[in-house]
Amino acid sequence: MAPRRGADIEPQEPQLGGLVFNEPLSWRAGKPIPTGELLRRLDTLATELREMDQEETDKDSLTNVAKELAGQNLLGHKDKGVRAFTACCLVDVLKICAPDAPFTPTQLKDIFTLFITTTLPALSDPSNAYNTQHKYVLVSLAEVKSIVLLCDIPNSDPLIIHLFTNFFDTISGSSKSSTGEEISRDVQYNMTQILVTLVDEAQSLPAESVDVIVAQFLRASTPGGGKKGEAPDEKQSTLLLKELPEAYNMAKTICNACPEKMARYISQYFNDVIMDVSGDATKTNGHRRKSDAAPDSDDEDGAAGPTEADMIELRKAHKLLRELWRASAPVLQNVIPQLEAELSAENIQLRLLATETLGDIISGIGAAGPPPPPVMDPAAYPPAKLDDNSPPPVNENILTTPSSPQSFAQTHPGVYQSFMGRKNDKSAVIRAGWTTAIGRILATSGGGIGLSSHEESALVKGLGEKLNDADEKVRLAAVKAVGGFSFRDVIAKLAPNGSVSKSGSLLCSLADRARDRKHAVRIEGMTTLGRIWGVAAGEIAAGNEAVNDALGAIPTKIFDAFYANDKELNVLLDHVMFEQLIPLNYPPAKKKGKAANGDSQVNGDGPFDADKIRTERILLVVKCLDQKSRKAFFAMQGRQPTFSAVLEQLLKRCEEFNGGVMEEDSQGIKNKLDSVIKWLADLLPDPLRAIHDLHKYAKLHDRRSYQLLRFMIAPASDFKTVYNSFKEFQKRIQSAPSAPAGLLDTLIPIIYRSAHLIYNRSHQPVILQFARTDDKELGATAHIVMQEISDKHPLIFEASVTELCKSLQEQAPSEKKPNLPGSVDTLKALASFAKSPENKIPKDRKFVSTLLSFAKYGTPPKAAKYAVSILMASTDRKEMHTKDLLDYATQDWEYGGAHFLTKLATICQLTLLDPVTTQDVFDEILDIATQQTLLKTRTPKDNDVAWQSEELLDEELQAKCWALKTLVNRLRTTTDLETAKKLAVPVYKMLNALIVKNGELSKQNDTPSHHKSRLRLLAAQQLLKVCTNKMFDEFVSPVEFNRLSFVAQDAMPEVRRGFVEKLQKYIVKGKLSNRFLTIIFLTAFEPMTDFRNSIMTWIRSRAKVYHDSKNKVFESVFPRLLHLLAHHPDYSASPVELQDHGRYVLYYITTVASEDNLALIYKYAERVKQARDALPGSDSENLYVLSDLAQALIKKWEEKKGWSMQTWPTKVGLPLGLFSGLPSHEVAQDIAEKNYLPEEMDSLLDDLVRNADKKIRAPKPPKAAKRVRDDTDHSPHPSKKPKSEPKSAKAPKPSKPAKEPKTPKPPKKKPRSSASGAPSSAERERERRTSRRGTSARKSYADRDDSEDDEEMWDGVAEWEYLSGSEAERERELAASAKKAKPRDSDDEESSVELDGDGDQVMEDDEAPATPEPDVEEEDEEEEVVTPPQSNGRKSKSRAAPPPPTTKSPKSQKKAAPASSPRKVPTPKTRVVKKAKSPLVASKGGKKAVEKKPVEKEVVAKKGKGKGKGKEKAVKAKEKDIWDMDESD
Repeated sequence: MAPRRGADIEPQEPQLGGLVFNEPLSWRAGKPIPTGELLRRLDTLATELREMDQEETDKDSLTNVAKELAGQNLLGHKDKGVRAFTACCLVDVLKICAPDAPFTPTQLKDIFTLFITTTLPALSDPSNAYNTQHKYVLVSLAEVKSIVLLCDIPNSDPLIIHLFTNFFDTISGSSKSSTGEEISRDVQYNMTQILVTLVDEAQSLPAESVDVIVAQFLRASTPGGGKKGEAPDEKQSTLLLKELPEAYNMAKTICNACPEKMARYISQYFNDVIMDVSGDATKTNGHRRKSDAAPDSDDEDGAAGPTEADMIELRKAHKLLRELWRASAPVLQNVIPQLEAELSAENIQLRLLATETLGDIISGIGAAGPPPPPVMDPAAYPPAKLDDNSPPPVNENILTTPSSPQSFAQTHPGVYQSFMGRKNDKSAVIRAGWTTAIGRILATSGGGIGLSSHEESALVKGLGEKLNDADEKVRLAAVKAVGGFSFRDVIAKLAPNGSVSKSGSLLCSLADRARDRKHAVRIEGMTTLGRIWGVAAGEIAAGNEAVNDALGAIPTKIFDAFYANDKELNVLLDHVMFEQLIPLNYPPAKKKGKAANGDSQVNGDGPFDADKIRTERILLVVKCLDQKSRKAFFAMQGRQPTFSAVLEQLLKRCEEFNGGVMEEDSQGIKNKLDSVIKWLADLLPDPLRAIHDLHKYAKLHDRRSYQLLRFMIAPASDFKTVYNSFKEFQKRIQSAPSAPAGLLDTLIPIIYRSAHLIYNRSHQPVILQFARTDDKELGATAHIVMQEISDKHPLIFEASVTELCKSLQEQAPSEKKPNLPGSVDTLKALASFAKSPENKIPKDRKFVSTLLSFAKYGTPPKAAKYAVSILMASTDRKEMHTKDLLDYATQDWEYGGAHFLTKLATICQLTLLDPVTTQDVFDEILDIATQQTLLKTRTPKDNDVAWQSEELLDEELQAKCWALKTLVNRLRTTTDLETAKKLAVPVYKMLNALIVKNGELSKQNDTPSHHKSRLRLLAAQQLLKVCTNKMFDEFVSPVEFNRLSFVAQDAMPEVRRGFVEKLQKYIVKGKLSNRFLTIIFLTAFEPMTDFRNSIMTWIRSRAKVYHDSKNKVFESVFPRLLHLLAHHPDYSASPVELQDHGRYVLYYITTVASEDNLALIYKYAERVKQARDALPGSDSENLYVLSDLAQALIKKWEEKKGWSMQTWPTKVGLPLGLFSGLPSHEVAQDIAEKNYLPEEMDSLLDDLVRNADKKIRAPKPPKAAKRVRDDTDHSPHPSKKPKSEPKSAKAPKPSKPAKEPKTPKPPKKKPRSSASGAPSSAERERERRTSRRGTSARKSYADRDDSEDDEEMWDGVAEWEYLSGSEAERERELAASAKKAKPRDSDDEESSVELDGDGDQVMEDDEAPATPEPDVEEEDEEEEVVTPPQSNGRKSKSRAAPPPPTTKSPKSQKKAAPASSPRKVPTPKTRVVKKAKSPLVASKGGKKAVEKKPVEKEVVAKKGKGKGKGKEKAVKAKEKDIWDMDESD
């Protein structure tokens, strides 16, 4: 039996083991087990259960224990340890019995209640005594996944919600215990796993649980990780910024572990929030689409849409979307389409929210918001560079670091396209939001995931379009978006779209915003533009071509804003210049700088030299400017002396005011203070506020601040002193208790304009050093700046005169050793400084010897000029040195000899500065200047060019320029009236001959074209210069004045510009009489748009200056302008021609007229019709035609502008020399009642006024074409024969009907070979106008050697011919023969001027570009202007007898010239003066030709009788061409 029984027992050995523990764990009421005993028993049970294996354990043996463990005695025990051990035992029972728990549903609920409400929450305190048991429970639930039983429990939602809430709170809300011990990573991990299991296994989660999960992503919106209302300390904050919050990571893990289920839950969550609100909003609006009626009205749409509470929820939901995309993009697969629906919502708030959200999603921007803007510090040193190997600075805050898990455009292409479509939304608010969004997308490269080239280009194009949006909010958003780019991004992403100079590019559009019509956009635009350039300056200085091409023109764009003449813009310009382009704190600190860009902006390996670094930045700014903006920059610095003087006056008045406590003359002191304050306030945008602030400053009476301001404006202060004073001044004003808010905003622009910030004594030596060494290719720029300083701010050199003189002594030239090129700048600076009577230039023998060396051997010749100026101002032995230098310069002088140009320059300057001594040898000087220089031509015409820049002038042309200046200088130094009359005759004749004859003085007509252009310009400029003297101005007759005026319409752009800019300079300085203002209006057809616009700006600025000073100068010159136009060579009574003359009048009206002065201008126009032309032989009918024309245009302009013009109440006068009274009342009545305009003029003038703005913006240069004279062709070109001949015919017939002159017209057209088969006169006039104002106008006065240009100028003008060399020679011979038969009137008529000119704020170029060397040094011309006498002593007596001049010899004419008015012949209209041109150009040119001016009119009248008409007409045409030269000549 035993064996069998053993056999029966053996199979039972592998039986499952049962629970050994058999002690009771429950008790009856009233007899509890002591806590200590109970703990022991539970510990024993827990230990045994922990060791039991699920597969080897008899689950039935656990039934009793399980029942006792699930009892309320243990689950609800008050002792924490009992509950902890009970929980450990229960999780083991669940593990062993899995998957079937030995508990009833009620028991399970109680068990999980213990876990969720007691055990697991205790994990928040790692220092808890039973923390090990708590962690055991957590691990078991996570690993065994017994947590899923929770889903089987009825009504378990509260427990699930509690579990989620507790876990997230445990991790984030109390991450540290009272002892500061952190929750371990394994606890975080197991908690996460429990929640993942629950989400994955649960059929559905309560909505509140989803809310809890989603809410964790909002913890990323605060730097502290979202701890319960507790601001994290600094250490925590620093740590958390580098890591995502734990609760955030838990939620992120849950979403990524269960993407499908979480996508469903989150979709439902956002359905509840988003679709309910947005759906209601859409429903509410229905089909009414209120936003269509008011696209920008947020209030209207908002009222019909979601409430404020709804919007709060929506914003919160959309913030979550941003973060959910960063954390787990797949869970939003069902939500993104809902956002697309929002993009089409009627309500603006919803559309905006959806647009912003999608933009941030694409950018990878989360709930914490966008990353901080990149560091763009223009004052950083060493400056930023692109080739830096070090990685760009990383954003330490991980919450704000853009991060996108995938490309949104590829994942949701349809939604992306809908988002892109918001660019054209009807609401500006949406477009602005979209603009901000795409800026972030570009800046973050789509959240760091990268953008395809197509996507990037589309975004850049869209951003560029928004910079030009019609709404200011959109433009402002676009500018701010560009401001959010780093320097690298600007170059890598924006620059490929085009540079700042490329029209239509994003950067060009950004530059346009610097002059936006809205001030807020201007501020942001100009500041952003300046900041970008300031950061890029290092690369530009280092020669990085890509950066220079893209951004190099930014300073030009910024300083062009100066021409807007807007006070707000000027203040903004000051801020940008000294805070972005040339920051006052640049370089920021004294330290040895590493080479930022190779050698750029670093002082080699030497010590840190802040002055040199800063000066280089200044020169770099100037180098990046074009000519126009450079003038603006210099004009801004040119204000400094004036503002400095006014600020000094303000300080004196403040000291007298004494904070309001004055002992005597208090009212007088207050009045003086008020006047100074008003002067300053008038130049600021808000004068009333400025006056209030400055009065408050005066009441502060801070004496220390007065001293600080004096330090800033003192020329002797170095830059460090100025800057430190500025900083201290700011602190004092900010800390002053009684200082009003915004006082600094008023004072800082005044300081910027008054202090020595650019032209500082610290910068001057460095500029000289750059000029001498050309270091970093800044030498040319340094020369320009030095020239400007020496001209406008010579006092800057006072502190360094000794050093400058010493450097000159070291560089002194000798006969065989030349001086350094940079010496010229030093000499010029000292020459300007030497003008001051208190100059401190040394007078020792060594320095005088140095100056003599420069005067004898200096190169270029200007060095000798400046050396002579310094010598004459500083030595006590002027006469001796003058004689020595004159002996040296004149003895054996010959062209081409050693230093012959230097000798000429010395002679020229000595003639001006010591005329008494020079007079003794002036015969020799005259021979050198005329016979040996001016009247000889040595340069062949081979490879002739039309113009040469000043740097390239050949020696002969330089010599001629110095010779001409010498002759003019001699005249300028004459003070005796009789002597002046004698000397003026030959000089005026020479200057007029150069102007009339296109710069030709040689009888052989062999002067090269570039010589003629330069001499023509120089003659006109010198004539302007002598006219700055009242006495010499009187010598210029109206005819000569007209000739001079037409230089403004010269064929060469350089001649026009040089002449007009010199004219502007003298007018600005108040040195010319008011009649010269009329010349500026001849630029109406200037083809160079930029130049023309700058002239218009100048005119408006001058007009404003006069208007503010209650001076009617511009209005009073209107009759002069009409008189000049009546004598214009292009004048004709044909409607088409009159329409062109109407353009001149309209040009005047658009630049000068305002509602206030329109009546006065109209009065002057009427007044012209109440007088007659005072020039002898003139046809007054021309004036009456133009008077009616002007009146008609003024009325039409009034109608266009909607102005109301009242009758001007007072009488107005006319210039005596140009107008005279009518013979009788009857004549006056007849003239007044007659309308001299052709009937068809009304419609033509309507078109003219209607298109006025367009014409002004895009001028057509026909007029210049008419006046064009080209030096490349030497044949006399007949110009507009049909027009000028009628004039000549009209002029002779004072008593005959006006029709007689017109008879010659048809025949005149025939003599031209090109006229054969030509259309009718009217048609040809129209064609000629069209061709020259259209196609050829666009050529901008290009050199007319081009055959295409010739055709354009030829088209429709039968009387113009472009001749070949042989034909030209034949024409010259013909002209010469005609000249013998027809002398010309060379003298002037009376002219009168009675008003003063003033200056313009813009720029004043001392030396116009075309002038070889304007005299910058002396300028002793009188500035006063008076009406010249009726006779200037140079008029020909022969004028009364027109016929005799034909036979009169040149000599007799010469003698007659100074007598009385000969120039009457050149009637304004007859412009027979033209006819005299042929003689001047012909072989008999020279002086004789000039002298033969008298009696042109008479000659013209007789021509028809004496000779064959055909030949005479051809001759006449040639004679006229000098006035109407076209560009091919």
